[in-house]
Amino acid sequence: MALLEDIVNKQKDGAQFVISAQMLHLDPEEFDTLVHMWLEDGGLGFELSGVPHRKCVDGEFFIDRITVRRVIAPK
Repeated sequence: MALLEDIVNKQKDGAQFVISAQMLHLDPEEFDTLVHMWLEDGGLGFELSGVPHRKCVDGEFFIDRITVRRVIAPK
């Protein structure tokens, strides 16, 4: 997913930033699924920082925004 890589690669090591469903042009349901896959895989250059923001859609809550920290690249 080039767009996600572009967002992460623009950040300095250790920087805290937001990734949202809107930034990736996804609806909350799709983004929620993607976030769960990222967390299972250990992130893609970032780690979760804080509690994910959730949006209620038809009575169900889906993650629509996360705050993450760029993982410091090993030297």
